[in-house]
Amino acid sequence: MSEPFASVPHDARGHLGLVFYEAVLGVVAYASARAAASGQDPAAPLAEHPFLEGYLAELAPHLDPDAPWDQAVAGVGALRAAWEAAAEGAWLPLLALRDAARGIGDEHVLALVMAGLIEEDARFGDVFEAAQAPGGGRRPAVALVHEVVRITRPGLSGDGWTLCRPLLEAGLVEIANPDAPRAAWQMRVPAALWTALRGETPSEPLPGVRHYPAGSFMPLSGMVLDGEVRARLVELTVLLAAGEARVVVVRGLPGSERLEVLGAVAGALGRGILEARPDAGAGTDVSRVLGPLATLTHAVPVFAPDLGPGETFDTPDWRGYSGPLGVVAGHDGGVGGTAAENALTLNLPPDPPALRLLHWERALPLAGGAQREHLARSLTLGGRYIRRTAELARGYAALDRRPAVTPDDVRAAARAINRQQLDTLAQRLGDGGGWDRLVLHASTLDELGHLERRCRHRERLLEALSDGFPGGLNRGVRALFQGPSGTGKTLAARVLASALGLDVYRVDLASIVNKYIGETEKNLSRVLGRAEDLDVVLLLDEGDSLMGKRTEVKSANDRWANLETNYLLQRLDTYSGILIVTTNAPGSIDSAFQRRMDAVVSFHVPDVEERVHLWHLHLPPDHLVPFEAVEDAAARYELAGGQIRNAAVHAGLLALGRPDGRLREADLRAAIEAEYRKAGASFPRLRGEPADRGGAMAAFLGAIR
Repeated sequence: MSEPFASVPHDARGHLGLVFYEAVLGVVAYASARAAASGQDPAAPLAEHPFLEGYLAELAPHLDPDAPWDQAVAGVGALRAAWEAAAEGAWLPLLALRDAARGIGDEHVLALVMAGLIEEDARFGDVFEAAQAPGGGRRPAVALVHEVVRITRPGLSGDGWTLCRPLLEAGLVEIANPDAPRAAWQMRVPAALWTALRGETPSEPLPGVRHYPAGSFMPLSGMVLDGEVRARLVELTVLLAAGEARVVVVRGLPGSERLEVLGAVAGALGRGILEARPDAGAGTDVSRVLGPLATLTHAVPVFAPDLGPGETFDTPDWRGYSGPLGVVAGHDGGVGGTAAENALTLNLPPDPPALRLLHWERALPLAGGAQREHLARSLTLGGRYIRRTAELARGYAALDRRPAVTPDDVRAAARAINRQQLDTLAQRLGDGGGWDRLVLHASTLDELGHLERRCRHRERLLEALSDGFPGGLNRGVRALFQGPSGTGKTLAARVLASALGLDVYRVDLASIVNKYIGETEKNLSRVLGRAEDLDVVLLLDEGDSLMGKRTEVKSANDRWANLETNYLLQRLDTYSGILIVTTNAPGSIDSAFQRRMDAVVSFHVPDVEERVHLWHLHLPPDHLVPFEAVEDAAARYELAGGQIRNAAVHAGLLALGRPDGRLREADLRAAIEAEYRKAGASFPRLRGEPADRGGAMAAFLGAIR
């Protein structure tokens, strides 16, 4: 005896086609019975909708022409069941749905496909409209679906709501007219689910959701992983396969291979990945559809919530999905929900230099070994960002028609990624130049030199002291720059970053501090997490506004301010990047922050010799100010470096008012006086020196005319 429906391929599309024809036969049987009951010719529906004859003609070889409609439908159902048995081993979404979704049986599958008939052939809308007259409606209502399925399943009990309710609760169908009476609800299959039933899944089946088919990720055996992490992942795969675990939480920096790890685990189970990014849900109820979509695509749903301190992501508990579920998260936030009661958590530590070197060898195979070793040591990027950086760097090299990637290409690529991730939270400062740009006390320069060595060798120091170091140690470096305004703290941070070959970003406190409870901590978490992940120097200017001394709690404001301080204290302990905090008022900073700093660098108002050097650095090369006048200005006017810079800019503007544009002593003196006025201080004059009433202002006004 030949195999039933032997010409139908054993795949998702073939299986949907068989159930589709079974549903069509049920619709024709119902329409004919309804016509006969009203005294019309049973063949009237076929005459009214002639396209149905085509479907019956295709089914004719499998039908007994003398059998009544109910027996014909039952016969096709039996042949379809035999075909399913012969297709053992093939991935059939409808069968997977029947096996995985709670309360979904063969009759519900048929009802689901009937609701989707119009998705394949819009002419079924006319059939439904006629069958549901006088109320009409081009989609099948709950009552109609029940009547049709009852013909194909004579032993079906209950009413239309009993039949359709499991489909609604599982997210397999949605109601097109929710304001109508329940029996008249018209059922619609979400487009993403119907596409999956056809065996077709696009790369973005839902807004904010990305689909990775099975085999998209490298297997665990080929990944660059720490040996202990790899062993835990292998054991985790065994537990998931046995059903002893369901929810897996992978924590780590965004640049680490959190998704890739879950993709490898899913691949070992023969599954793909459905990644729900933080923007998932724009314009649709994604969470409701995602579960059944995961069942139909044989994928593991993976959520990537953007959690802040004290926030919790509740895992969904779908009726339409019963497989494993993944969550990728950072340091903060928790995972809850019924499904997560026995969740397993895996922490991915930052890659050490040896693993980063392996990543660079794969990402830039044509680069020299010395170049890759330098990149592995100098850039503490995770595997995911290393691949992105290498891809961008190859693009920059290709733009210049160069076959080899240079360190400048890599730095430009890393900077582009930094801008994408950080520009909304912090401002990138320009390169500071070399150490010769700084005019500071010798003791301050020594402290900065020590800080540079600490930053440059932070991972070697971690390796040398080992994991057993009392109190623990990570690769983070935290420094406090304290001193009066204008003494070079911000410039020193820029110079330090340039010496390390890193970008420096200054935190915009206006975008961090928020009046709403918990938002400041969340913003801090986001900017600190991205900065340590992208390996940039993070500058927290005027840090005393966030690190002020905790006070006695006398009001709710005091309580929440103390909570913000406590959070920042705890976060600094685990921070693995380079953080520089500047303050003009070190006495206002909580002593607990002082203890957590790896370096405290004190900046002082420059002395006379330093001020002479600063003036010569800032005055244009072609100025006409005598050397003695510069020395006199340095000796007489106790200005900080920032004030000297401002005065030099002001003097240059005054000089532009003359044809030759060259800066003179009078310009310098007028600019210094303006700087004193700006600071609210009286301008010191020599005994008997007349006041220049309005002279400086006249010169300034003349310069800008």
